[in-house]
Amino acid sequence: MNKKLKLPDDISELARIAKAMGHPVRLYILQKLSGMHSCCYSGDLVDELPVGRSTLSQHLKELKHAGLIQGETEPPYIKYCLNHKNWNKAKELFERTFSEKQDSKTV
Repeated sequence: MNKKLKLPDDISELARIAKAMGHPVRLYILQKLSGMHSCCYSGDLVDELPVGRSTLSQHLKELKHAGLIQGETEPPYIKYCLNHKNWNKAKELFERTFSEKQDSKTV
């Protein structure tokens, strides 16, 4: 008999977040925004990273789609910051999923 396990919503959500974080450029952006530079402009990032403007834009779009960052338009620039509510939720999901005291029902 083939039993299919329904994965918990937390696992699916964490997978979506992990996918968005699954590139070194995106991790760098998140690290920068979670550190001293709580916000920055995409033009500043393009000067620091070894990617073009359109590639950076795609990375920012992925992080934004995952809810990890948010952008505010300040013409002619866009300022990006962490979405602290979602960032804290992501950290909590990682901690809960990989803690030593996992509930047997989580997977």
